Amino acid sequence: MVNPVDPLPEDSGEPKREHRPRVLKGGTIITGIQSSEVGCTLRNQHDSGAELKIPLEARVPDRFLLYVPLDGIAYRCEVRWRRKDRVGVQFTGTEPKPKMHYG
Repeated sequence: MVNPVDPLPEDSGEPKREHRPRVLKGGTIITGIQSSEVGCTLRNQHDSGAELKIPLEARVPDRFLLYVPLDGIAYRCEVRWRRKDRVGVQFTGTEPKPKMHYG
């Protein structure tokens, strides 16, 4: 039985979901295919990844560079999930602002 004061035992065996602060930042997905860029919006962001809102018609590869002007850096990303106009990504590293991007 679960104690109402302490609803989850110390070691419940349940995976703990990382807190994902909501944000509203503009970003650019840089695919590396003939300088192809796709505008997107970051909906939440944490140390190891983010949720992106992308245009429905956009084709986003499994790995890409995500430039976020407010952060001033680019994140190397791997897609973890896709749902309609949303993409969840895991950050695998960072790079300075891409030279080919003017935003």
